[in-house]
Amino acid sequence: MQHVDVLIIGGGPAGISAAVWCKRLGVDCLLLEEQAQLGGQLFTIYNEIIDYPGIQAENGIEMQRKMVQHFIDMGCLYEVNTKVISIDERSKTVKVKQQETEKEISYTYLILATGSSQRKLGVPGEQQMIDRGEVYSASADGERLKGKRVALIGGGDRAFEGAHLLASQAKQVYLIHRSTHFKAREQYVEKVLSDPGVKVMTDTEVTAIHGKHHVTSIDLKSKNSECKNLSVDAVLIRLGIAPNVELIKEKVTTTQSGLIVINEVHQSSDPAIYAIGDACTTPLFSSISSSAGQGAIVAKYVSSLLKKS
Repeated sequence: MQHVDVLIIGGGPAGISAAVWCKRLGVDCLLLEEQAQLGGQLFTIYNEIIDYPGIQAENGIEMQRKMVQHFIDMGCLYEVNTKVISIDERSKTVKVKQQETEKEISYTYLILATGSSQRKLGVPGEQQMIDRGEVYSASADGERLKGKRVALIGGGDRAFEGAHLLASQAKQVYLIHRSTHFKAREQYVEKVLSDPGVKVMTDTEVTAIHGKHHVTSIDLKSKNSECKNLSVDAVLIRLGIAPNVELIKEKVTTTQSGLIVINEVHQSSDPAIYAIGDACTTPLFSSISSSAGQGAIVAKYVSSLLKKS
């Protein structure tokens, strides 16, 4: 069985940072990534990145190139297209699948940099819409959505910012939220509420998404139990994010929202397991910078433990 001192699950900014620091500190380390490329959610950032000290990038893809090139130049060990099937915290082993082959890797310390995923509505037709590739970015897909009827679901910054961006291009924008309370910043709310191109529908939930080849309509249910069907051409779900902790949530302590509970060095309730990035960070404080910093903290701390052992 293959053994490494430090096993990192997740190849986004947090995992890349932890691996780079492990390499710098001479720690035996391997990073596993389920996708074909490293980068994580960097591929979903379409706007310019101007808040990472020392690096400016046109978008997340350019940032990904720079981070991965650094990672490769450092000689960090990694395996892509590698899906983690299970974690056995008692034997300190991880079972992974690569194509049709399964294997086990043992570790001394495990760093979870598994990131997060968009929360889903969980209604009929949603997964079919996603499987068809009908997933849009308000900042990057304005031209694709030009002249269309667009529904944005949610009450936070991303929902309101998206509604404002698309209002000038879409035929009609519907902002649908299940309550009358918005989590979005006041400046976003004011812009959208005063925009004639956006119709805000509160106390309303989406119960189904229709369309065989593309989205054609959604079913809505209001607080007063009134149900109706609304014709739309696209649906953008903006319900926030959920940490990717399914593999570990019964094995370490998590918060009510699913975040892994950590101490000051990002150690979980299991002394051999650490969490960094969106797996343990409140969405409000999530950033590329904080994820990179957390990777450095864990790598430095684990390095000090390995030297003592």
